[in-house]
Amino acid sequence: MYKLCVYIPESHVEPVKQALFAAGAGRIGDYDSCCWQVKGTGQFRPLDGSQPFIGQTGQVEQVVEYRVETVCEDSVVDDVLAAMRAAHPYEEPAFDLWKLDERCG
Repeated sequence: MYKLCVYIPESHVEPVKQALFAAGAGRIGDYDSCCWQVKGTGQFRPLDGSQPFIGQTGQVEQVVEYRVETVCEDSVVDDVLAAMRAAHPYEEPAFDLWKLDERCG
């Protein structure tokens, strides 16, 4: 079991979550579409050669984003990551992926 944490701009939270769930993320026992989310402010500066979805090259940008956390089984983790990248508007989505202790989930 893995835990995925991804930062998503407010405009794309629901489409990215739906892509994650369709790929198999968010299943815990007899429940699906499970996640936790919190609204915050992300910051980044696009560097030369980037193609930013938001902001301009060389300028520090702050944007309202959601931190979305969910889980996924080992058997679907590659599909979940591919779905996240396909649905996420950022050129380089910010995310963490943790392998959970087998006693979790």
